[in-house]
Amino acid sequence: QVQLVESGGGLVQPGGSLRLSCAASGRTFSSYAMGWFRQAPGKEREFVGRISVYDGLTRYADSVKGRFAISRDNAKNTVYLQMNSLKPEDTAVYYCAADADARNVAAGTARYWGLGTQVTVSS
Repeated sequence: QVQLVESGGGLVQPGGSLRLSCAASGRTFSSYAMGWFRQAPGKEREFVGRISVYDGLTRYADSVKGRFAISRDNAKNTVYLQMNSLKPEDTAVYYCAADADARNVAAGTARYWGLGTQVTVSS
């Protein structure tokens, strides 16, 4: 069993930055692929990015490529989402997800999900 808790959301002006954290319980964190997703009001949940288990390989949605970066600290059981050059269209609830199978993270069908943290980009 893995429990995920996101933090770091808030209100930021366009062009600003935020760093989200996702703290995971469990001793097997290092064996899970991790991902970030977001859901804006009235829209479906969408993939933001993911990071693989062993080699730290990352993949991003085109909408955030070059602005967002995912990293993980296995010693702290934490994955991060650094968000730069934020735009109003980045406003959403951001969720982290975990699964032993990276394909499930990529597909949005990960076994474990956090409750989300709100990010609002507005002037």
